[in-house]
Amino acid sequence: MKKTYSLFLFALMIVAGSSVSAQVKLTKDTITSPIIGFNFSTIIPSDALSTENGMYDLYKAPFLRFGIDASYKFQTNWLVSLEGGLTIGNDNLKNRSERMPAVYSTDIVPIVIGSNGTDANVTCYNRALDLKVGFGKIFNINSNNPNSGIVGRFSAGILQQKTIFVMNDVMAPQLEGDYARLYDHKRRGFALTESIGYWFMSNYSNLVNLYVAFEVTQCWNHSVRDYVIDNYMGLSGPDNTKYFDLMYGIKICWMFPLKGKTAYDYYFY
Repeated sequence: MKKTYSLFLFALMIVAGSSVSAQVKLTKDTITSPIIGFNFSTIIPSDALSTENGMYDLYKAPFLRFGIDASYKFQTNWLVSLEGGLTIGNDNLKNRSERMPAVYSTDIVPIVIGSNGTDANVTCYNRALDLKVGFGKIFNINSNNPNSGIVGRFSAGILQQKTIFVMNDVMAPQLEGDYARLYDHKRRGFALTESIGYWFMSNYSNLVNLYVAFEVTQCWNHSVRDYVIDNYMGLSGPDNTKYFDLMYGIKICWMFPLKGKTAYDYYFY
């Protein structure tokens, strides 16, 4: 009797196990996760719509931007984000000797004479800082990876830019301290950025997550200096012009989700 009961129980277990195996359904789901990203982008100011003597007229392009963003991805594939970045040019101030004739010599090749009477070999480049908050949406196009797809984003915040003067060989007091503020075109204003690109999150690895996007930025800015000297612009006093800069570029971001890889859900019946 006991032997018959044992065989019956064993057979029931086999049937039940087969039934469970046949009913397993694997589905990939979207995740909710905070995400840290490190991004790099090239920025090119527009000459068509930007205000005269804006960033396009001041600096040679392209500029390089390095940033970090903190995003939160909802299960609905909506995104909210906080992002900051540093933008740097490469010795790219245009018409520098015409802008600052009191600083540069009248030689065939104008130079900045340093404190020891020789060429100070001054580097003049633009630097910008920005801080923005934004939101976006991922539109899935692959059912096998619902956390990836076409992404559209919108952000707004503050952008500040100015010219940096670096003496590479000797000191040049005429471009240091308060004197540098006369020529640095420091400006600040409200910025809007729109972007569209592709957002990829791996189903298997936290190290293979990135997005690539084309961005367009509009910035309404003004001078924050009380006194500006720029002979090329005809300025020797307050700069009351309201500037508009239109910029565009390509951004690449390497992302790190803080809640692990995409989850798999198993359903047993």
